[in-house]
Amino acid sequence: MTSVLTGNKPKLEQYEKERLQHTPWVEKYRPKNLDDVASQDHAVKVLKKTLQSANLPHMLFYGPPGTGKTSTVLALAKQLYGPSLYKSRVLELNASDERGISIVRQKIKNFARSTISNASKDDLANYPCPPYKIIILDEADSMTKDAQSALRRTMENYANVTRFCLICNYITRIIDPLASRCSKFRFRLLNNDNALNRLKYIVKEENINLQNDEVLDEVLKVSNGDLRKAITFLQSATRLYSSLRNSDEDVEMADDDTSGITKNSIHEIAGVVGDDLIDQTFDIIESRNTSRIINHTDSLVLQGWSAQQVVDQLHDKFILNDSLSSIVKNRLSKIFFETDRKLNNGTDEHIQLLNLFLQISKEL
Repeated sequence: MTSVLTGNKPKLEQYEKERLQHTPWVEKYRPKNLDDVASQDHAVKVLKKTLQSANLPHMLFYGPPGTGKTSTVLALAKQLYGPSLYKSRVLELNASDERGISIVRQKIKNFARSTISNASKDDLANYPCPPYKIIILDEADSMTKDAQSALRRTMENYANVTRFCLICNYITRIIDPLASRCSKFRFRLLNNDNALNRLKYIVKEENINLQNDEVLDEVLKVSNGDLRKAITFLQSATRLYSSLRNSDEDVEMADDDTSGITKNSIHEIAGVVGDDLIDQTFDIIESRNTSRIINHTDSLVLQGWSAQQVVDQLHDKFILNDSLSSIVKNRLSKIFFETDRKLNNGTDEHIQLLNLFLQISKEL
């Protein structure tokens, strides 16, 4: 029996290696324990203390996307139960699942009141294995008010055998009775040093070829503190670079870079509008020539640029312009705000861009 297992070991290792090669880097480099969580010092410190006593309260993690909320609670659960108990003791529901009152009354309630699975001697020796289960509700702010109200009673009734962890981007969308029952942890946008160290670690592990160190700074800049987005951009740029290196086509897209991934590659992946095009847009708006503005808007839309990206970059271009007065900047900010709101509500991008450019030209 031992010889068979020993003979299969190289095959298992090869299978694991191939599996990791086809795993998205966001999952591959997800923190395995609390020590790997970057930049959230306060939350990690408190949770480590809680880990020692193994007596978790109900928790509410809130903050911007990509800051490590889900990764933190998953790492905590793995340190509490270990790999074998994890599947039976932890229930994770995401916004992709049905999140109405029926799911709270059925799936969540049934799991909350179910009997706790027994821990083996090995698990008890290596992990705290506290006598309760954990239910993780990711993007809890997308739950209906009725579902949240029903969840309140479930949290009270089964607190002795189940702990809840609610994860959301907007804490204001969680009803007060739920929020008051949880210990709150605010997750901040990652600072550049911690995020940069994590990206450097991935670059080293994956043997990524970068043109220079400024490329990683550019990745962080275009991802706006969202580490998940930054890792995804880095993986996509690596795939683009390797495919261009292995083919003779589209040599121009490689920016003639034989030395590695460039800033332009990152911009191409992230859909960032080039500075030249933004400057051209600025000049055309400033000219107040309606026909030129209409033609330029048509050109932007035909080139496939994201209206949201154009709005974001133009906002910085105008608001950081020292030649404009504070009064004009205030008026422009209101115009940008209205356009951003309408775009988020799903209105036509072409119309909103044209409306934005014409309104700005009037203010100037």
